[in-house]
Amino acid sequence: MDDEEIPLRLTRDQAVVLSDWLYQVMFRSNDLEGIVHDRAVWSPIHAISGTLDKTLSEIFMPDYGPRLEAAKERLRADLYGEADDPTTAGQDTADAPRAHRIERGTARNPGESERGR
Repeated sequence: MDDEEIPLRLTRDQAVVLSDWLYQVMFRSNDLEGIVHDRAVWSPIHAISGTLDKTLSEIFMPDYGPRLEAAKERLRADLYGEADDPTTAGQDTADAPRAHRIERGTARNPGESERGR
């Protein structure tokens, strides 16, 4: 078994938004079991959540709510080209983020190397 650690890079906005979502799913709603059926997956989820909690000072700031919303808006703008909520009912799938419109495995993250191509 290989226990080599894999570094994961997120922007601060991505980390704040992911941390909040994980907190909501894991601790506020107890939905983790309903979302992730294979308990083996829980180990990396807990590792990521714990790392984010130790790294992000924002989660303890009194203005956390506005900071979280601002991070979400910036991420939406990056994905959709605008800050509007992309989950509006009746929205055309052409407005979906690029990663959702392109076959999995062919879209790269910005800054990702051409390694293996």
